[in-house]
Amino acid sequence: AFGADGAPTKAALGFAAKNGVDPAALEQAEVEGKKGLYVVANRHVVGRPATEVLPAALEALIAAVPWPKSMRWGWGELGFVRPVHWLVCLLGGEVLPLRYAGASAGRTSRGHRFLAPGPIELTGADGYADALRAAFVVVDVAARRDLISAELRRVEVELGAVVRPDPELLAEVTNLVEYPVAVAGGFAPDYLEVPEEVIVTAMRTHQRYFAVQRPDAAGGGLAPRFVTIAGTVVRDAAVVAAGNERAVSPRLADAQFFFREDRKKPLADHGAALADVVFLAKLGTVGAKIARVAAVAAGVAVDHLGADRGDLRVADVERAARLAKADLATGVVGEFPELQGVMGGHYARLGGEPEAVWRAIPDHYRPRGAGDELPASEVGAIVGIADRIDTIVGCFAVDLEPTGSADPFGLRRAALAILQILLDRGPGGARHQPGTGWPLGVDALITRAAHHLRAAGIEVTPTDVGEVREFFRARLRGILIDEGIAAQDVDAALGAGWDDPCDARLRARDLAVVPREAREVFKRIANILDDAAEKGLTIGGDVDPGRFVADDNVEHRLWRAVEAAAPRLDEAVAAHAYRRMFAVLVELQPAVAAFFDRGGVMVMDPDPTLRDNRLSLLQRLLRPFAQVADFRQLAVQA
Repeated sequence: AFGADGAPTKAALGFAAKNGVDPAALEQAEVEGKKGLYVVANRHVVGRPATEVLPAALEALIAAVPWPKSMRWGWGELGFVRPVHWLVCLLGGEVLPLRYAGASAGRTSRGHRFLAPGPIELTGADGYADALRAAFVVVDVAARRDLISAELRRVEVELGAVVRPDPELLAEVTNLVEYPVAVAGGFAPDYLEVPEEVIVTAMRTHQRYFAVQRPDAAGGGLAPRFVTIAGTVVRDAAVVAAGNERAVSPRLADAQFFFREDRKKPLADHGAALADVVFLAKLGTVGAKIARVAAVAAGVAVDHLGADRGDLRVADVERAARLAKADLATGVVGEFPELQGVMGGHYARLGGEPEAVWRAIPDHYRPRGAGDELPASEVGAIVGIADRIDTIVGCFAVDLEPTGSADPFGLRRAALAILQILLDRGPGGARHQPGTGWPLGVDALITRAAHHLRAAGIEVTPTDVGEVREFFRARLRGILIDEGIAAQDVDAALGAGWDDPCDARLRARDLAVVPREAREVFKRIANILDDAAEKGLTIGGDVDPGRFVADDNVEHRLWRAVEAAAPRLDEAVAAHAYRRMFAVLVELQPAVAAFFDRGGVMVMDPDPTLRDNRLSLLQRLLRPFAQVADFRQLAVQA
C-alpha cells in the first residue's frame, strides 16, 4: 500500500478516492480476524435527524413489500396490493413528511367502513391499536386470529358440532377481515354424495368457508354445514347465512356435476388422455412418463424388495403406477388441482381396484412438502420414489437441474422426499419391517431410472449420473444435520459411503461416542496413509511381525491388539453395530497413542522394508473403521 519512500501506491490512492478521504489520512492497522496489516482510514460522518432519514427509508420499505399480485390505479406507476387512500406516519407525536402512491402522511386514519367510517385523529403509536379497536378495526394480527378462533368455538357450541381445523384457511381469513364475526350456514345433504375433500375444497377455495363435521358421538364425518367469517357486526345472522348459502350452492352443484361425469368411465380411460399431454418438452408426454415410472416401480419391487411376498404384489405396484396420474384428466381435478391423487384414490376405489392400488394413488404424492406425512402404504412409497427419481434424472439429463435458488421443477423437494421415505422404511425408521428389502440403495434407483430414460431415447450421460448422486448426497447431508447430528460426523459418515441412507445416518449418529483423543489419533493415521498413497508407496500388504524392531515393543503390542480386536470388529460391521465398533476403537486408542507418542516409532523410516511394514500395520488397523467413517473429515478440537 505504501512504497519504500512512504508514499501511497496507486492501489492506496484508489482506495482513498473510492472512500472520499485524503490520502494523507491513510494509516496501516491490524484488522480483527485477519492476518497482516491493512490500509485503513477514519472518516467522521455527521448524523442526521431521524425526521430527515426516515421518510425516504420508509418509502423504500413500503415499495419493497412483496405481493403475489399488486395493482396500479389512476395515473400512478407505483403498485400496491390495494389502492392507498391515506397514510399515517408519526414519530412520537410528530407527523413525518412521507409520500407514497400519491398519498401524503398525516395523523388521520379511519375505522371500519360501515361501523365507524369517520376520521380518527391519532396522537402517537401508543394509542393506535386502542383507537382503531374502538372503531371496529382489530389491528393486531394475533388478536384477530384469536378472535376468529373464539368465534369458531362459539359456533361449535351453538351447532353441537365441530369446526374442522384448517390452519391455512385461518391464517388467510385473519388477513381478510377487520372485525371478525362467525356465522353458520348449511347446504343440501344431497351434496354429501361427493367425497368430503371435494366439498371442503370447494368451500374453502371459492368461499373461504370452514367445514363442519359431526361429533364422534354422532358418527363423525362431514356435516351439511359451514362457517363463514363476516368482517362486520351481524344484525341478522339468518340473512347473512342465507346469502352465503345461495353463494355456495352453485359451487357444490358444479363439484357434484364434475364428480358424476368423471364416474361415467373408468379411471384408466381418463388416464388414456394423458398420452397427448406434454410432461416436459425434452422428456416426452405424461403418458410416456407413466410408462417409465411403471417400469421403474415394478423393477424395484421385483429386484430389490422381493415382490409377491406378504402384502406386496408386483401387479399392484405396476397397476398403481399406471393409474397414479390418471385423475389429472378428470373434471374434479381440473377444477381443483390440489385434489390430484386424492380423487384418483376415490375413483380407483369406486371402480373396484384392489385396496393396495387405490390407497397407493394418493399416497404416492406424499410427502407434498416439509412436515407432510410420509406414504403409509408400501406400494405408494414405491410408486412415489419411482415417479420422483424419473423426474430428477430426466431433468438433469436435459439440463433442467436447479441453479442457485431457482428450482422450477421442485427437484430438491423430490430428492428430499425420496430420502425421507428411504429413512422412514429402512432400519431405524418408523415403518421399518425387517426382511422386507428396505432400504433401497440410491445408486440402484438412479441407475434404473437412467436405463429406462435411455430406452425412451433420452440421453443420460455418466456426468449426469454423477451430478444426480452429488445432488442426493447434499440433500442427505442437510437432513442429517437438521436431525441434530454434528456436521463433521455427518461428513465423516458420508465420506465412507452413503448409498444406504439409513446406514449412513446410523454411522453418523454413533460417531458421537468417539472421544476427542481417539478422533485425533485415527485422523492422524488416515492422513499418514493418504500422504503415503499420494507418494505412490506400498500400502496394504501383509504385516510381517518379524520385521518389528524388538520382540515386545509398541509395534508388537499394537499388532496384537489389532489382531485380537479383528473378530469383534468384523462381527460389528456385519451387524451394523457401529456403537459397539466404536467402543473397540476407543479400546485400541491407548495402544495407538503409545505407538505414536511414547514408542518413538518412525512410520516413514528411511528403510523401505520397515516403512512399508508399518504402513501396512496402520492400514490393517484403519481398514475396518474406514468402512464406516472417513476420519480425515473430523475436526479435532481442544
